Amino acid sequence: MQAKQIDYAKEKRKSTLGWAVAILLACFWLVLTLTPFVFMVLNSFRKQFDMLQQGVFHMPDPWYFNNYVEVVTHGFFGYFFRSVLVVAVSLVLMLIIASFAAYPLARMKFRFCGLIYAGIVAMMSVPMHVTLIPIFKLTTDMGIYDSLKSLVGPYVAFALPMSVFILTAFMKTIPKEIEESAEIDGCGRFRNFFMIILPLSKSGLSTLAIYNGVAMWNEFAFANTFLQTPSHKTLPLALNQFKGEHALDIPIILSVLTLSVLPMIILFVIFQDKLVKGMMAGAVKG
Repeated sequence: MQAKQIDYAKEKRKSTLGWAVAILLACFWLVLTLTPFVFMVLNSFRKQFDMLQQGVFHMPDPWYFNNYVEVVTHGFFGYFFRSVLVVAVSLVLMLIIASFAAYPLARMKFRFCGLIYAGIVAMMSVPMHVTLIPIFKLTTDMGIYDSLKSLVGPYVAFALPMSVFILTAFMKTIPKEIEESAEIDGCGRFRNFFMIILPLSKSGLSTLAIYNGVAMWNEFAFANTFLQTPSHKTLPLALNQFKGEHALDIPIILSVLTLSVLPMIILFVIFQDKLVKGMMAGAVKG
């Protein structure tokens, strides 16, 4: 009895120590990730030279809101809505194509299935920006250079390999008995896909939408290369508009950055449960 009590005490101490280490690491990671955000927000409410006179992590004195007024009144929402349009169209196309590609790879047996899947996985190793010059020439030849349409193709193409890989693995975990029961009731392949597989893959699709949406929202290199007219530029290029002609106005730039990341933070707060469920479902089922 005494030995059991000693073992229980040891296990309790180990558990307490483990939780303490986990909490310390979590706090360290929180501080590490929160510090740049706090720096950005606090200094976006200062005048141009207040950063040199006040501590960068001190509360602004006074709070200067004209930075945001200037950003909003000088075309910020134009950049914002163009980014929303490009990301929305790219995500819809990417999810549709990825779903159509993942379903046969996950649920059907056909010739060269493994080879096709291996080819898709291999495409994940191709660096996105290696193709910048060929895609630039392609968009020029197609006559879509300097338009939002030039971004949709690359965004969809480079999001597809990872998306098909994840979605194929996710669909493989769905029990085949569900599909077989539907086939007995007269469902064909198309109805099975749209009525059974696709709804059951909703959490996986949500995870892919959030993951790829953030990457597309922040993408700079392709947007900077393919868009030249100011009225066509997206949000990541807005910094060039507000940086100043002869000197950098740091608080203005930080105001643009704060407004740029705000939509992603709001979306994550709203849909974080779906993201966590999608990741956990894939981890448990896989």
